[in-house]
Amino acid sequence: MTEIADKLALVRRCLRASRLAAVRLRGSDWFAWATAGGSSVVLATSERGVAEVLITADEAWVLTDAIERERLQAEEVTELPLWSHPWAAPEQREQFVARCAGGGRVASDRPEADEVPLPGPLARARWSLTGPEQERYRRLGRAAAEAMTAALQAARPEWTELQLAGAGSEALGSRGIEPALILAAGERRLPLYRHPTPRDEPLGARAMMVFCARRHGLYACLTRHLYFRTPTPAERRAAAVVAEVEAAAFAASTPGAELSAVFAAMTAAYAHAGQPRAEEAHHQGGPCGYAARESLVRPGNSQTLADDGAVAYNPSLPGMKIEDTALLRGGELEFLTVDPSWPTVPVHGRPRPDLLVR
Repeated sequence: MTEIADKLALVRRCLRASRLAAVRLRGSDWFAWATAGGSSVVLATSERGVAEVLITADEAWVLTDAIERERLQAEEVTELPLWSHPWAAPEQREQFVARCAGGGRVASDRPEADEVPLPGPLARARWSLTGPEQERYRRLGRAAAEAMTAALQAARPEWTELQLAGAGSEALGSRGIEPALILAAGERRLPLYRHPTPRDEPLGARAMMVFCARRHGLYACLTRHLYFRTPTPAERRAAAVVAEVEAAAFAASTPGAELSAVFAAMTAAYAHAGQPRAEEAHHQGGPCGYAARESLVRPGNSQTLADDGAVAYNPSLPGMKIEDTALLRGGELEFLTVDPSWPTVPVHGRPRPDLLVR
């Protein structure tokens, strides 16, 4: 309840500063933020859930329909009052909001009609994670990494990419984690595509799997490589290059650093490693948290890294990628997506995931 109270106070400061009457948080991402990890998700592919949070200067409610009220109140949002309407009468919700706003301006993360976007300070607020959020993130990161290890330890060369992705989904689901994204590629498709959605094709001698794993609204992003043979010298060199580019991003990642500066450091690292313009083939990641990427490192992006925020960079070359989620705390990085049983290799003093050879 302390976390929720602190967030309500933050929203209300923004209401006063921007002369707003109310804020509506419709997206499942903002719902999770405002409710300290509650979920409004039913249809996994929708950005909006089955409930929203309405905040005014004096009160706050979770708004939903009668179908969802009992479950949400029992399991997801026990600390906030719920207001519901008959499922066939959504106009009643709009009438309720209008009464609460009293004719004043309403802001929303996904504005409709006469609503306005969230004020800048509020839109940026979730980039800095509270202590309880960081603890939830640590547990998520460890569990997601263990799920990745379990799936890749079970994999076989004759498995299809779809089977590997299914094993990853099962490993995540059994740990209470939603598989927001699972990419999987075997030996033939891995060098061809940076976003290899899984197909009914055998893995062969090597595979890569990528998770964007969600729990309590937070995203843990990680990538791992599996080999059923000895990696070639060229593959080892590619793994070393992407690790060096990632290390350059980490070195540039300090609170207040512009995302364009992190991108420039990564671009320079690619060029130094003999891979000029490699960054053009795939985005390089960026801050994360209540989205798989809150923003991307790219030229001209003047948004800045937040202290107590999370990052996930993903430099890549054909057939090779590296990725983990880390907290940026006081200028230091704390890696979250870590399974101690996964092999590592030192890169600039940090243990980074190695290629798993089975």
